[in-house]
Amino acid sequence: MRISVPFARFRTVVIGATAAALVVAAFLTPSVAAADPPSVASTNSAPGTESKPVYDYSQAIHESVRVKTGMDTDGDGATDTIAVDIIRPHEAAGAGGAGRKVPVIMDASPYFTCCGRGNESQVKTYDANGVIAQLPLYYDNYFVPRGYAVLGVDILGTGRSTGCGDLGGKNEIASITAVIDWLNGRNSATTLDGKPTVASWSTGAVGMIGKSYDGTLAEGVAATGIKGLKTIVPLSSIDSWYDYTRSNGVVYSDDYPSFLTGYVGRSDGVCDAYRRSLDVQADDATGNYNAFWAERDYLKNVSKVKASVFVSHGVNDLNVETRHFASWWAGLVANHVPRKMWLSQEGHVDAFDYSRAAWVDELHKWFDYWLLGLNNHVMSEPAVMVERSPNTFVAEQSWPAAPRASTVSIGAGGLGSKGRGALTVGDNADLTEKQIIANPDSPVAGRLMFSSAPLTKDIRISGTPTATLRISANRTDTPVSARLIDYGPSQRPVGEGVQNSDTTSCWGFSGPVDSACYLDVVHHFTSSPASVISRGWLDAAHSTSIAHPQPLVPGKWRTVTIPLRAQDDLIAKGHRVALAITLSDNEFTTPNSTGAEVSVDLGLSSLSLPVVGHLQLTAAQASTSALGSGQRLGLTVASEGRVPGF
Repeated sequence: MRISVPFARFRTVVIGATAAALVVAAFLTPSVAAADPPSVASTNSAPGTESKPVYDYSQAIHESVRVKTGMDTDGDGATDTIAVDIIRPHEAAGAGGAGRKVPVIMDASPYFTCCGRGNESQVKTYDANGVIAQLPLYYDNYFVPRGYAVLGVDILGTGRSTGCGDLGGKNEIASITAVIDWLNGRNSATTLDGKPTVASWSTGAVGMIGKSYDGTLAEGVAATGIKGLKTIVPLSSIDSWYDYTRSNGVVYSDDYPSFLTGYVGRSDGVCDAYRRSLDVQADDATGNYNAFWAERDYLKNVSKVKASVFVSHGVNDLNVETRHFASWWAGLVANHVPRKMWLSQEGHVDAFDYSRAAWVDELHKWFDYWLLGLNNHVMSEPAVMVERSPNTFVAEQSWPAAPRASTVSIGAGGLGSKGRGALTVGDNADLTEKQIIANPDSPVAGRLMFSSAPLTKDIRISGTPTATLRISANRTDTPVSARLIDYGPSQRPVGEGVQNSDTTSCWGFSGPVDSACYLDVVHHFTSSPASVISRGWLDAAHSTSIAHPQPLVPGKWRTVTIPLRAQDDLIAKGHRVALAITLSDNEFTTPNSTGAEVSVDLGLSSLSLPVVGHLQLTAAQASTSALGSGQRLGLTVASEGRVPGF
């Protein structure tokens, strides 16, 4: 069958490693109307459309303060305080600057002490008086000379802050909003020696940025709608902690709240009991979405977001899966939030490390617009940039590029063949992903494989695939796993898709103890004969509700829909597309095999593919392509280890 893919909808943009600016397709209409520049004090706006490095970084003011929260989460009878380390331009505060106020770029993180930030795991360092000497990353080196204050905030229960962290809960979020309130004159703080201090140097305009947990907190703060937060730049970030720790009732790892809060937080034992209580509330035993997870679901409050949002995420991120950016982005679109997004082919990687020069240039423009009020037309650029191959981007009007999905039938002949009868698959908990995708035309115990014939044209998947299966099981519950596979040679990331080189480059001005120079990072891809491009897991009892599961009735049919992970990927002509169905997955999730056998009604099962343009898949026509070891085609019969057919 012919497949029409209108590639003329987007333009390819090549970004070199030393590019000074991101080239964009100016003729494209952005998906968000250009917003008016924010209203800020004119005294801190540089002339023209770009802030310049007019302040001497070597003379920058370094200070450390403690912001009050009004909480006592560690029960010691004292109000929890949040450690805030600040680097800001000296000249703006001095006589020549006449007390000129500056906006804030803030990274609020649990990692500044325990684990470090950035590709080289930088940690905060302090001088003999306990005042900040080095902030990790390049933000201070680059932006302080351009008229910004840069803040590193130790969130509740981490670093030099007191209290006990609660895994992105209301207390951690409140520890950050307390700092924004202080910057806007709505809260109090003291210096390290206990003297009251005010942020008289702050315009009150705050931009938050950070990768992973840091960016996740930025989303959580934005979802409060707090006044003063003008923009956030979440990199590879979580929008729902439930969806980070489990998938539709399938738990990834047990006791995760106590593990992570203990890993990043205090080790003096004060918070141990509190952390154990988090595990109890998380309720691993059921995998249910409950009040604990609702508190950590920022997506449900996306309508409160007033700040603009600049998202960066890798489509091969197995840490913070792609559904997080996809659902967050959809919420921003639905609520008309000013936005921009970069999608890369890498994994859990900061944009600074997959397209360094272009990213710094674009981030500079973004902060200049939203924090300094410089009308540089950044909001007139295309809203989305998608990396098609290393350093080659396409500019898009919106995302996903596929406005609607195509439904593909599932049959014994593979994807696109007419579905008839039923197939039965038994749980094989020992199957690895490598074994699941190997030998697609041969029977494998515990796997159903549905493959297409070779594609007659390239296709582009852009959006969230789903597998809808009509199933009957011999147990009251079972996990069901799905994988979308590209069979054919293609360049895929090795690990996260980047690796350090032997050279360095500098991004800003260095100080005696705070270098602006970092190891250059190069792409690390290899040719793969077969690639899993999307995955999904579902607990069948949670198929109707993640909050209120309904056990299966053995022998009766139920329709379940497995959302796979969002993706933007090209599958080349001559490749085959395949869907693999297995049950429990001990490699990616907590072992939870029920020993079930599941029948799949082919006539009422399908795959939904968000393909740009018209899609018709020709079935592989191999009668064994959908069969697992010991399985049969047609009506299943009642016998030991089998489920009565329909």
